[in-house]
Formats: sequence, structure tokens, C-alpha cells
Amino acid sequence: MLITLKELLGDAKEKGYAVGAFNVPNLESIRAVIGAAEEMRVPVILQHAQAHNNLISLQEIGPIMLDYARRAKIPVAVHLDHGSSFDVCMQAIRLGFTSIMYDASSKDFTTNVIETKEIVKIAHAAGVSVEAELGHVFTSSIGGGEGRGVDSQEDYDNLEDIYTDPDLAKKFVEETNVDCLAIAFGTVHGIYVKEPVLDLDRIIRIKKKIDIPFVMHGGSGVSREDYLKAIGNGICKINYFTYMNKAGGEALKQYVNNKTHETLFMDEASEMVTEAMQENVRRAIKIFTRGYISTL
Repeated sequence: MLITLKELLGDAKEKGYAVGAFNVPNLESIRAVIGAAEEMRVPVILQHAQAHNNLISLQEIGPIMLDYARRAKIPVAVHLDHGSSFDVCMQAIRLGFTSIMYDASSKDFTTNVIETKEIVKIAHAAGVSVEAELGHVFTSSIGGGEGRGVDSQEDYDNLEDIYTDPDLAKKFVEETNVDCLAIAFGTVHGIYVKEPVLDLDRIIRIKKKIDIPFVMHGGSGVSREDYLKAIGNGICKINYFTYMNKAGGEALKQYVNNKTHETLFMDEASEMVTEAMQENVRRAIKIFTRGYISTL
């Protein structure tokens, strides 16, 4: 069942759980995510990151994502992740995506507000939800992702410089009318090169200023305890890709290693990869939902 992000996150915010948002640049990952969500009877978000256009274009993967979402037995939002250009955001809306993220977080505050506000007007007129980012979530040198890399101890020590400011968050939401906000509080895209130290109290301080769902980017590699604290403090959407992707890669490596003197078949490898990713998604969803069952 295809549904908007605003509807999904409204239910999550009300009941105190988070919806998993998974980047799906291939059929294996789409099947893994939908399979796990249907098995656990929970809503889910299928995402295409603009950064993955080098793997498969939005025009190619978008209709497939939408088809799986419409046929799913659970509520599914189809979302553009880290859309950094007007044209890509418009393409997602025209395809039928139910939500988009316009990411101008690397720009100055005023430019971020002006550009996001314009996107919101167009998207809302089409019935599409909008996510934006304030502050900036860096990308690990391991695992890939969006944004500038964070490679050194100095980079980690200076992460607080780009955390989301609660007062600016209030002004940003009031001026743009976004439906949810990705906030920076210590997470990093990709694989952490050191254990993350999250400013979880910052989520509470932001929550006191604005009353919309918050989004955690860089969800892979966070401890169960920190997930639950973040959700309890107001996180309603968790972006998760790297560890799911890694699980598929490890399954493929095992398949190849076990077939040293045999013929390799792509269909067998695809099945193993899908099963491995589905199990990884299942474990993540179990934490994110905190035992809640959606009534959507």
C-alpha cells in the first residue's frame, strides 16, 4: 500500500517508534526490505539516493520501487533521499514518489531556507511530503554515502561544529513548512571508523522548539541502546543502508568462496544476497519499531 511519508511518520511520532528507511539500488534490496516488513507487519520506506544514480538511475529504479510499494501488504512510502538538485526532485514527484528530501544542508542557512521553501510549495501542491536537513551529517571514508568524508580523529572531534542548532531549527521549520527534519547530532554516513558518541540530549532540545518528526541519517552501526534513546527522544525515521549492503556483500563473498571449483550461477547468488539482507533488515526493524504495530 503506497502512502505518504507524512502519514507514516505521524503514526510513528504519536506512538513512539521509528520507521526504517532503506536505500534500495537493486531488486535484491527491494525484495529484502519489503519481505522483512511484510513478515513483521510494519510500515517501511523505500528510498533512492541521488548518489546512487551512478548504479541505477531514478528513472529506471523508481517505477519498480513504486510497483512493489503498491502491491505490498503493509504501508510503504517511496522517497527520494538526498536530492540535491531541483530537477531530480521534480523527476521524483513526476514519477509518483510520495516524498522527497531536498538537501541544501551544505549551503548557508538563508540559501537552504529559500531553496527548500520553494521545493515545499511545489511538492505540497502535488501531495508529496518533504524532508530537509539542517546541520550536516558527514560521510565515513569507509562505506560511501553522501557529503564530505570524515577520516581523521580531528574530523570526529569537530563534528559538533556542524550539529543542528535548536534555535535555527525552529526558524527553519517555521519558514519552510517541511514535514520532517534530518538533524545532525553525531551520526555519520557509512561505516564508523571509531565508536560514535551521540549528542542525544540535543534531540530533546530541538524537540522543545519544534513539533515535527525528526530523521536520523547514518543509522548503520549505532548501538541498540543509542537507537532506543534516540527514538525515545523524538527520532521517527531512521535511514539505514550500509550494514544491509554489507550483509549482502558478505553473503556474496561466502557464495563465491564456497564455489571455488564449481560453476557460479547468478540466480543462486541473488537469492543468497536477498536472504542475507532481509535478515539484516529484520533485525534493524525489530529495534526501530520497539514492538509497536502500526494501525495504518
